[in-house]
Amino acid sequence: MTPMRYTEIFGKTLRHVHHGVKSQGFAYLIRGGFVRPHGNGLFSYLPLGMRVVRNIKKIIREEMESLNGQEVMAPLVNPQEIWEKSGRDRLIGNDMIHFTDRTRRNLVIAPSHEEAFVEMIRTSLRSYRDLPIFLYQFQHKFRDEERPRYGLIRGKEFMMKDAYSFHRSSSDLNNFFPRVFNAYMKIFDRCGLEVKPAESGVGYMGGSKAYEFMIPCDIGEDTMIECSNCDYRANKNVAMGLKEFHAAGPLEMEEIATPDCTTMEELSRFLEVGKEHLAKTMVFRTLSGIVMAVVRGDYEVSREKLAQYLGEPVLDIADENELRRMAYVPGYLSPIGMSDIKVIVDTTVAKSSNLVVGGNREGVHIKNANFGRDFESNHVVDIAMIKGENRCLQCGGELHEERSLEIANIFKLQDFYSRSMELYFQEERGGKLYPHMGSYGIGIDRLIGAMAEKYHDRRGLIWPSDIAPFRFFLMGIGKSISVRQKVEAIYQEISEDTLLDDRKESPGVKFQDAELMGIPYRIVVSAKRLEEGEVELFSRYNRRSTAVKIDRLSEKIEELRRHNAVYTGRGVGNG
Repeated sequence: MTPMRYTEIFGKTLRHVHHGVKSQGFAYLIRGGFVRPHGNGLFSYLPLGMRVVRNIKKIIREEMESLNGQEVMAPLVNPQEIWEKSGRDRLIGNDMIHFTDRTRRNLVIAPSHEEAFVEMIRTSLRSYRDLPIFLYQFQHKFRDEERPRYGLIRGKEFMMKDAYSFHRSSSDLNNFFPRVFNAYMKIFDRCGLEVKPAESGVGYMGGSKAYEFMIPCDIGEDTMIECSNCDYRANKNVAMGLKEFHAAGPLEMEEIATPDCTTMEELSRFLEVGKEHLAKTMVFRTLSGIVMAVVRGDYEVSREKLAQYLGEPVLDIADENELRRMAYVPGYLSPIGMSDIKVIVDTTVAKSSNLVVGGNREGVHIKNANFGRDFESNHVVDIAMIKGENRCLQCGGELHEERSLEIANIFKLQDFYSRSMELYFQEERGGKLYPHMGSYGIGIDRLIGAMAEKYHDRRGLIWPSDIAPFRFFLMGIGKSISVRQKVEAIYQEISEDTLLDDRKESPGVKFQDAELMGIPYRIVVSAKRLEEGEVELFSRYNRRSTAVKIDRLSEKIEELRRHNAVYTGRGVGNG
């Protein structure tokens, strides 16, 4: 990349940021001159930030091309009709921006690009013999997030690397999928991040199988369930586990007055029983109608599990007005006597005895309700969200919860999009071949935000050396002509990845800015060191200085360039 002198940089360091910035990593990105906010969820990348972006893209490109990936770019703006074809226009809701151009054509700002890539394949490939094909892009997305937060972690406009693979069969996709998984692990390793892959839900993406790549993080928006004994790991929304249930002889069902007890907490306090003795009944809207879900009171309904069982997305919880229109009583819903609605019962409810359920009347619950005797369903399945106190389904080990941040995901979309959008090729025997599709995304902004959050100290950022905007920060101390000449000579020799601080500032200010920007190594030339034929080399990772002979400096520089150093919290590690 182009060498640079500090006086030429657009976007200097700042001493303070607005008090509303809640993420320390994001505060350092602003103060260090990497990004500038433009309102809630919108940002500009400055030259230092763009250098970080280019370094990340370089790593990703190398790994994608190792899989014979070809780089393309789909438009940010899509015709609305292709989203109507896939059916996803009804799923995303207010997150997607719709508008009309001057010819009154309906358009959308794409929050993802599955539909656009299906159309790209439709117009570019002629035969199933052209498969498999693996395409990737770097492109911006826009989602009208209701609550953007934590800077680059969740913005309205964001940058992603998308990749899509198209295959002749499900088995071909299954064989290719692990190769992308491994490439992603290499990318994160080269970025200096310890990432934990976890099973996840498919959400509105469609398909059959998905993984998220998670980073344990205090400001993470996801909860990961992990086994302490085996390698099982999953997003809490889809995690499986052993759930205890209490079985006993069925008691006689009895109505009880429960005034103002519309939540599990209120009902538990009023009856002085644990939530595991209660049943929670909720009504959800799906694409095809409404369903009722029943879980035990000490669990929450997992929408992902519910959607997986139904085979369609769960749109939202029915609100009070909807419930009353259907003659249901909010806060007192019951599965008893429900013949006009599909009722999905969690396994713990089916196996637990003498539960308290709603009475379908204001202020009334029913105690000692038992599945099979008092209410029935042909749909008994695990729809409850696992907790950290459950045991692992695979090995019986202890599960625990961990706040995590998702920075990437991969999906087996199968033929979800090709069938819904009628993308097919004629086979030799006259049949239709619907390509099986994989989707693979990395959030570039999130990746940068995660690194800033994970790799900083009280002085500023600490970039992995392969990601840093510059690997070396070069400066001189004093006004000596010999110092200035030596600084310039060193700069001419190593300028490729070096920032030269040519300001007329005190050494303290320069030291402070170098650490704030997170540049891995600082080379300091001083008159005293020159007398010894040396320069000082300072490591941002362990904050130690060493003297390096000038005639050995080039050798040392090349050695540092060969290794990707990563901050470990205790010092330096190799990525």
